[in-house]
Order: sequence, then structure tokens, then C-alpha cells
Amino acid sequence: TRLYARGVILGYKRSKSNSYATTTLIKIEGVRTKEDTKFYLGKRIAYVYKAKTEIKNSKYRVMWGKVRRAHGNSGVVRTVWKKNIPPKAFGAQ
Repeated sequence: TRLYARGVILGYKRSKSNSYATTTLIKIEGVRTKEDTKFYLGKRIAYVYKAKTEIKNSKYRVMWGKVRRAHGNSGVVRTVWKKNIPPKAFGAQ
């Protein structure tokens, strides 16, 4: 049983002049339609990254968020994070 699915962070939710840093758009691997996203709604999401200094014997850190709703019809979802995702993460898997 697979316990996670990979995804790509596309960017912040935004309009023409405003960007909303608390909400990001994520493309989940294997999700192609709005109906496919229903399974992921409410699920927790993790952004795992490597830092320079070690904390608790690990250089890996995690930022947690939640899948909130679908965004459009192509399988992209909107996610809300406890802390804002850094722009360095855009395009990362």
C-alpha cells in the first residue's frame, strides 16, 4: 500500500495584482480531473526539505499543510499551510 503521493508546488494562489502566500497550488502526481481530487480533500500534506544545521539528529525538516479544495478542472488542488511555503519550493517535487 502506498502511503503518500508526490506532487509539484506550482505557486501561490493569486490574482492579477495580489498573491496569497498562505495558500499554494499543488499538482498531485496521477490526479488528472476534479473528481480525482475528492480523495485528497482534507488530507495532510508535507513539504520536506534539507537544512544546514542538525536538529534532533536530523538535517531534514518538514512543513505541514492541508489540502482544502480543487482549483480548476485539471486536478490541481489548493492547500493551506501552518507557515508560508518559501518561493524556493516552487517547481520542487
